[in-house]
Amino acid sequence: MGGSATLHHPLRAKAMPGNFANLRVVLVNTSHPGNIGAAARAMKNMGLDRLYLVEPREFPAPRALWRAAGATDVLARAVVVASLAEAIADCGLVIGTSARERRIPWPLLDPRECGQRAWRESAQHQVALVFGREDRGLTNDELAQCGFHVHIPANPEYSSLNLAAAVQVLTYELRMAALGDAGGSVTQTWDVPRARAEDIEHYFEHLERVLVEIGFHDPANPRQTMARLRRLLARIRPDRMELSILRGVLTAMQNFVWRARSAERERAAAPATGDGPGG
Repeated sequence: MGGSATLHHPLRAKAMPGNFANLRVVLVNTSHPGNIGAAARAMKNMGLDRLYLVEPREFPAPRALWRAAGATDVLARAVVVASLAEAIADCGLVIGTSARERRIPWPLLDPRECGQRAWRESAQHQVALVFGREDRGLTNDELAQCGFHVHIPANPEYSSLNLAAAVQVLTYELRMAALGDAGGSVTQTWDVPRARAEDIEHYFEHLERVLVEIGFHDPANPRQTMARLRRLLARIRPDRMELSILRGVLTAMQNFVWRARSAERERAAAPATGDGPGG
């Protein structure tokens, strides 16, 4: 037969539970603009177009455009922000790439699990895949802002992947998860949306203040207390109502401590009475 054949693609044939519009790739403090362009090209190959850049060293830049090839539209829509917290503030699921063992183990996914979870949850809320610096990845503080970590099990004798290759691996798995759902699947729905990353950060700020107030936590000698509590919440992944309840508990604790200390001050200030001589 002459001419070109039109391939039937399942992603175009049936509606799926996930949502590409709710998926974003976040690149943190990228050193080389060419890597930004190559990452944009990898994203577009797999159907993603929402790119967030946290403090890129050089952007916009001609080298980013050259490496992006046909994905310059992804670069044109890229959102540049000053912090990771800003890039993920409205996300219900944040997955950070990690190439090293952490002192405190964190909920860990392999790339296939990452793609499946990210695709499934993109039907319900915003999802971010976070990639770190070319030379040293994400800091511990940045990884602590991620509910899950993902590790690409490369050849241990030569395990260093460049940034665009890492983006390609994870976005490929995401697209494979979408293709797997093309025939339809049952997705569990929740009665309340997941807590956003921004709300979780506010909760931890509140929690640390309360723990200091009641004498449980010493910021000068933290002993990984807050990191372990973050890991606990990462496993639970509360919804917005649950997080609101937890914040309410903290507020009640603060009010109780305030009332107890006020009563103690009043007792200390009251004049002493008793049955002394002549009393």
